[in-house]
Amino acid sequence: MSSPPRRATVSEPASETVRLTGVGFGYADSPEVLRDVNLSLKPGSFHFLTGPSGAGKSTLLRLLTLSARATAGEVRVFGRDAAGLSRGEIPLVRRRIGAVFQDFRLLDHLSLFENAALPLRLAGGRARDYAPDVEEMLRWVGLGERMDARPPSLSGGEKQRLAIARAVMAKPDLIVADEPTGSVDRAMADRLLKLFQALNRLGATVLIASHDEALADRSGARRLHLEHGRLTEGGR
Repeated sequence: MSSPPRRATVSEPASETVRLTGVGFGYADSPEVLRDVNLSLKPGSFHFLTGPSGAGKSTLLRLLTLSARATAGEVRVFGRDAAGLSRGEIPLVRRRIGAVFQDFRLLDHLSLFENAALPLRLAGGRARDYAPDVEEMLRWVGLGERMDARPPSLSGGEKQRLAIARAVMAKPDLIVADEPTGSVDRAMADRLLKLFQALNRLGATVLIASHDEALADRSGARRLHLEHGRLTEGGR
């Protein structure tokens, strides 16, 4: 694959991609979703985030992608305090993050190719330069024969694979994925895991939230566990 577009210039210490210090998140008159969460993700690290439904896994990922703001504590991404980012700085930081959400967030009026290519196009890339990379990625996730189709014609598993292709297309520095293999069979889950591992070997920091304990075991990645809003760390 050809070189990715230049990334946004944001100061980053060599020691950490993400740091959460005493982080909490909650709504008025409701129990806190997250409580006193402390987390450090080093550049090039790979973690699985496990925990029961309702534990706060999706909320934690939203904090890391700047889609939500902590109600307590500090969230730092690439060395920057998320609460101190200006409206103009947030998109620059987000360009360095590849996110896979459970609701996919695909654009129904665009083809599969155009959806997958969106991060490269928004970064100023030219279609003639990135087309081979996009086509290769779509083939890797099993959608090579459907590049001209549109998301409404896809199954849930196909939408999931397209969302993953789009998230990793620009080789982001940080990849966060919420149940990225929840709608695919084991063979495809292992194939997608290999994709995340390959990007990790290239230097990306990867955090995958998943109920699939067996996949987490096969990955060999360090395990984080979230339950009742509190985060603990296990071994490999």
